Amino acid sequence: MLRFKVFILLSFFFIVLSFGQDTTTYALEQNVGYFDDTNTTDDYMVERCLLDIYYPSNTQGYPTVVWFHGGGLTSGNKEIPEALKEKGVAVVAVNYRLFPKVNAPKYIEDAAAAVAWVVNHIEDFGGDPAMVFLSGHSAGGYLSMMVGLDKSYLAQFGVDADQIAGLIPFSGHTITHFTIREERGLPGTQPIVDNLAPLFHIRKDAPSLLLITGDRELEMLGRYEENAYLMRMMKIVGHKDTRLFELDGYGHQMTEPAFPLLLNEIKRIASNQE
Repeated sequence: MLRFKVFILLSFFFIVLSFGQDTTTYALEQNVGYFDDTNTTDDYMVERCLLDIYYPSNTQGYPTVVWFHGGGLTSGNKEIPEALKEKGVAVVAVNYRLFPKVNAPKYIEDAAAAVAWVVNHIEDFGGDPAMVFLSGHSAGGYLSMMVGLDKSYLAQFGVDADQIAGLIPFSGHTITHFTIREERGLPGTQPIVDNLAPLFHIRKDAPSLLLITGDRELEMLGRYEENAYLMRMMKIVGHKDTRLFELDGYGHQMTEPAFPLLLNEIKRIASNQE
């Protein structure tokens, strides 16, 4: 009799556990072109202008992170970060054309085309087009800010940058990117702020902005200070939701502790929309 009671209690325990588990399933679609055929002009564009979509397949209305890889605008490939898998969000990983095969602003235009594609199509996969977040590491962080702050890039594709729910760049240049300076024959230690710098496009009405960098003493030269300056200037123009996190003890490769901050930011903004 005691053995039977123990069996009943254990059965009840496992039933409770099963009801408490997340039953969300996920799907992956790869190598989706984000330019239509009329805009695809060469083989390199066909090769690089692709994205992967990792998404919850049995739920609706979830947020989406558009993730731009790093690599200095000269290297790298699209990836779905492991830390963002099975977290109740879709992740769209984007490839874009690279220097020296293209020069600025082609890679920014590619990033904008990919974001516009997501805004226009994520609902077909069950996502909420009003809950699209832009993020990425290093060069990817730079691209996310350029697309979200300079409204002209998304406007080319009929999308208002203010539709973006939030910008969450990891260790991105806020001055003109060093690869663009290299294109112009300028050294990496010569800072430039022109129309290819996120700092040039500060505005009061921009999407929510969470800046994340590594430790100022361990980061690439000036990366924390650039982001601190952007934060200060956004506050001065009246932007109400700009914040900066400095991850003590981490250098430029600071993505591991930054991913939970990204997910928390998405939850914060999503809860405020409910």
